[in-house]
Parts: sequence; C-alpha cells; structure tokens
Amino acid sequence: MENILDVRNLNVTFDTYGGVVHAVRGVNFSIKKGETLAIVGESGSGKSVTTKAIMGLVAKPSGKISEGEILFDGKDLAKLSDKQMQKIRGKDISMIFQDPMTSLNPTMKVGKQVMEGILLHQKVSKQEAKERAIELLDLVGIPNPEARMNQYPHQFSGGMRQRVVIAIALACNPKVLIADEPTTALDVTIQAQILELMKEIQQKMDMSIIFITHDLGVVANVADRVAVMYAGKVVEMGDVDDIFYNPQHPYTWGLLGSMPTVENESEKLVAIPGTPPDLLHPPKGDAFAARNDYAMQIDFEEQPPMFKVSDSHYAATWLLHEDAPKVDPPTVIKKRMEKFSKGGDRV
Repeated sequence: MENILDVRNLNVTFDTYGGVVHAVRGVNFSIKKGETLAIVGESGSGKSVTTKAIMGLVAKPSGKISEGEILFDGKDLAKLSDKQMQKIRGKDISMIFQDPMTSLNPTMKVGKQVMEGILLHQKVSKQEAKERAIELLDLVGIPNPEARMNQYPHQFSGGMRQRVVIAIALACNPKVLIADEPTTALDVTIQAQILELMKEIQQKMDMSIIFITHDLGVVANVADRVAVMYAGKVVEMGDVDDIFYNPQHPYTWGLLGSMPTVENESEKLVAIPGTPPDLLHPPKGDAFAARNDYAMQIDFEEQPPMFKVSDSHYAATWLLHEDAPKVDPPTVIKKRMEKFSKGGDRV
C-alpha cells in the first residue's frame, strides 16, 4: 500500500532573541491509508512542532521549515504558500488540538462553527451544511444534536466540547487527521470514550491518524506504528508490538519504565534522570547521551544512524552497532516486556 503522507528530513527552526532553536532535526516518517501512527516523547521533544509543520501552522516569521519535504497527494506541502495550504488545511488534513476551549470560539454557536469548514471547502448550500453539521454531531455522540446546534461552547462539558472539535475536524472527510494530545484535558473515563470514538470513526471513514501523546498507555490502545521522538529527532520507530515487546533505545526503555501499570501498583516507576538538551545549541553526538546510563564515548562525539532491527523496526542508538558491548534493558523493563509477550495488558 502506498504512503498517503511522507515526511523526509524535516527540519524546523525558530529565530529567538537567544539564537536559533533547532526544534525539529531531520525527522523522517510515513503513514499509509487507514493507519494510525503515534508520535511519543517528553514535552519539548518536537512532536507538536512536527505536526504543525505538516499543517503549515509553524509561527511565522520566526519559525520556518529550514529543510526537508512533506509529500502529500503529489505535492510538497513545505513549498506551498499560506493561500495554497488553506485549500488543504481542514479539507484534506485536519487537526484536533489539546484543549477544546482554546479551539472553539466562545462567542459563536457550536452549529455555526461546525458548518464553517463545510461552507468554506464544499460547494453546498447553507441548509445542506446545517444538515451535515447535525449528522456530524450525531456521529460523535452528542445527544439531541439539532437542539445543541444553537448552544455555545460553555454549555457543553469538557468531553462534549472535545466531541464538537472532532466533528469540526471531520467536517470535510479528511484523508489525514492529526490529533495533538486530544484527551489530556479529560478525565480517564471520558478519555477512554473519546479514544473509542476516534477508532470507530477511523474505521467508518478509512482515515489515517497521526496521534501525538506522551502517554504510552494511550499509544497501546490506538496505534499501529510508533515514532519515539527526543530532542527534535525520531530515535526509534516500529510497529506498536516492536516498541512494547522489544524496545531498543535507552530513551524508550525510560519511557516504558516511567509508565504506571494496573496489574502491579507496587512496582517502582523509573524516572529518567536529567533534562532534555538546549536546542539552541544541539549536542554534537547523541542528544540522549547525558541522561543515558549506557552511554559510550562515541555517544558524545557522533550522532548514531538509524540501525535496522527488523523490516518494521529501527532505532538510533550506538548500542546496536556490531562492535558495541551487549547491554540488556533494565530489570523493570525486562519484566514488563515479559508480561506484554505473555498477553498481559500494556496499561
């Protein structure tokens, strides 16, 4: 199956008073039709900036795509003007943001906000747009959608507001949906409902989803493939089973070790020591070296390439070099890998 979206050697920089911040550094990934790719990592790893670059939403003039290609539907989105991107944004590629209250206009009725994109991108009458908006609100599980079309965002609960935002994102049947931590502001019960809703809609519409999160528990439930980002780079990429059953990068080990599990509440969580590097001055070698208990001299001198683990699994760590010493994951990670491989829940 062909890739619907191809990101190649993407670099995004921001000019600041302190200098140039290299927020995204040589990112590569692709996504196929109907597939869900999760991008995970700590805050500041470059997840949101990467997807905002795809949407053409990098803050200008300070921010820019300094290098790379974003190939979609025969076009390089990195080379399109703002006016050209307006025809794609919301129609072919849509985005759900983290906080629905900052995405919705508090002074505009919900129905009008759902209709806005339909009227902009599709040649339909106002009545047809209204009927489509009612259908969408019903699709995302809002009861009595016809009456609620005339209500304002403050009259909806947090979970219902997020459903409205999803309805807006789906208004023009996009080929790719980008979800930027869409459940972070919601409680656990509502979070599960929203994730289930997104999976159902994806199957109905055969849509590709890029799901940004720092929560590996969410990843386990929604993703087909996972890209682990650190300091503006993808450090590990694989199928969801590769990442949970056979992680290779020490940073991925750290993320898995810091994830609480339901089965063993007494199990100690492992914190990743230190802090991410300053991307005003990116490190010469592996950006994770200073926080890595397994770092070798070469980690401080040279960035590792992406080593192939399997046809679906790649990791950028010198530990995979043929001359590197054999290193096993920490005990807590090995226990979790064994639990996962025996069919235990990942969350």
